[in-house]
Amino acid sequence: MSHINVTINGRQYRMACEEGQEVRLLKLAETLESRIETLRGKFGEIGDARLTVMAALTACDELLDASQRIRALEQELESLRTVRAAAADRTRATQVAVSNALNAAAERIERTTQVLNRTIGGGVAIG
Repeated sequence: MSHINVTINGRQYRMACEEGQEVRLLKLAETLESRIETLRGKFGEIGDARLTVMAALTACDELLDASQRIRALEQELESLRTVRAAAADRTRATQVAVSNALNAAAERIERTTQVLNRTIGGGVAIG
């Protein structure tokens, strides 16, 4: 377990994090600090606790919006996968039908050739 110091709203906090997560925790603290500074610029000095709560609420609001968007995109992706699977099934069925039609046509041509060869008699074979 690592420990690092972060500054949020002008105050130092000693935080624990897993090994290798130090940079991420510092980035999170910087992001929160930036939100607080932005709110301070908009609303002035309205109290440290209130600024911190407002910053946390704006972050939670963005997180909620992002979560909803992710869920919507996951549903859209699932729909697209279903459509793709149906299209693939139709494609396979079409390929089988075309293959069967070509085979049937080839068989008819072969039979027609045999009939013509018999009809012509001892003449030159066509096929």
